[in-house]
Amino acid sequence: MTGKGHTEPRKFKTLPILVSLLLAGFIGMFSETALNVALSDLMNVLQITPTTAQWLTTAYLLTLGILVPISGLLLQWFTTRQLFIAALCFSIAGTFLAAMAPNFEFLLTARVVQAMGTALLLPLMFNTILIIIPAEKRGAAMGLIGLVIMVAPAIGPTIAGLLIESLSWHWIFWLSLPFLVIALFSGIFFMQNVTEVTKPKIDILSIILSSLGFGGIVYGFSSAGEAEGWGSPKVIIAIAIGVIALVLFCIRQLTMKQPMINLRAFKFPMFVVGVLMVFICMMVILSSMLILPMYLQQGQNYTAFKAGLLLLPGGIINGLMSPVMGRLFDKYGPKWLVIPGLVLVAISLWFFSSITATSTVIFVIVLHSVLMIGISMIMMPAQTNGINQLPLEYYPDGTAIMNTLQQVAGAIGTALAVSIMTSGSKSYMKTVTDPGDPLNIGAAFTHGVQNAFIFGMVMAIIGLVVAFFLKRVIVSHKTQASMH
Repeated sequence: MTGKGHTEPRKFKTLPILVSLLLAGFIGMFSETALNVALSDLMNVLQITPTTAQWLTTAYLLTLGILVPISGLLLQWFTTRQLFIAALCFSIAGTFLAAMAPNFEFLLTARVVQAMGTALLLPLMFNTILIIIPAEKRGAAMGLIGLVIMVAPAIGPTIAGLLIESLSWHWIFWLSLPFLVIALFSGIFFMQNVTEVTKPKIDILSIILSSLGFGGIVYGFSSAGEAEGWGSPKVIIAIAIGVIALVLFCIRQLTMKQPMINLRAFKFPMFVVGVLMVFICMMVILSSMLILPMYLQQGQNYTAFKAGLLLLPGGIINGLMSPVMGRLFDKYGPKWLVIPGLVLVAISLWFFSSITATSTVIFVIVLHSVLMIGISMIMMPAQTNGINQLPLEYYPDGTAIMNTLQQVAGAIGTALAVSIMTSGSKSYMKTVTDPGDPLNIGAAFTHGVQNAFIFGMVMAIIGLVVAFFLKRVIVSHKTQASMH
């Protein structure tokens, strides 16, 4: 930074920076999942079909899928403070609009504005923490991020369920607003610029290809997961455009002097393993986060609030385990956490695949808690270990790749789970004599849910095979200082 040949490590006010980032991240993640529980309520109030309601989640994911890949570029064009303040302004504007929303179109627009804030914030949070925290303490810091990223979605449905029962869905957004404003002010006072602004050349074609590629895939899979099914022309065309655009995007990145995302990060084997782990993990988490509340509300006839309460213990346990796993990672490395974690996930999903309309509350809570403990043993250790292998100048690219693929994995995972569930229900209905019988409808739904959990278990087993290739990365200060 001094430019005089010698580089002194800069002093950062780590704690206030962390608090600002984590508070903003928490509310961003909270509003992302809180709405899932409100969907059935919104369908009644706004008089929309489930397929239309699904767009409130899909549009959010789609915006993230398009903007997060560009984040690596933005991190090199704007200072940390500028990006943080911009992210929070988008989040505040989107949340305020959503709280005021009179109809579906208005709410959908508000969700897109909200997602723009989250898309700027997530990569910024990871990148800043990688720079201000030394590698040997990084596991614990990433564990804190894990706490935020996992607890917010866990308590989101419970709080949302309570607000819907006692007030209205608008309050999900009114509740978030003051916290976002606090995060904004704490950022204005405490946020420091941690990255160097290098202003690389902006390649418009790369941005278009990346938007078409990630956008097409997220849109195609989301549409398939809704009512259209996999055979619909819309789904096939969207996924085809997405795949072709991504291939062209990758070719372009590898042939450019200054790529938008430096795909050479994939030269580092542990980074590749980390990316695969995170991808599989996100598919499992998001698909089960979607299927479980549906099963509790439709298969067991619980209210939104009660369904949220049942999933609360697992979420809280996961959040509390994240920092513990972070410290264990710093001490022992990833392998001894990730492999047992995947075994726990596979076992709990195997038990979930035998779930019925008569399964007890305790059964659901215990299995969900075991699943969440397993997830906390996989996510952060695999991610941190992967990024640790990258040289410092690859951090913006590494975090952009990880965060983008998380959104894509989420869209693919939920779409596959929903379509497997739907086709499972349909095939069950073909075997019964009276499809109109409520008992048969319930049994068909449960059969579909069981199939969706089997899909999750298969993904976990694939992850387990990949996990055996994990090696601990020892970060040398040479890679840390490689850019100086």
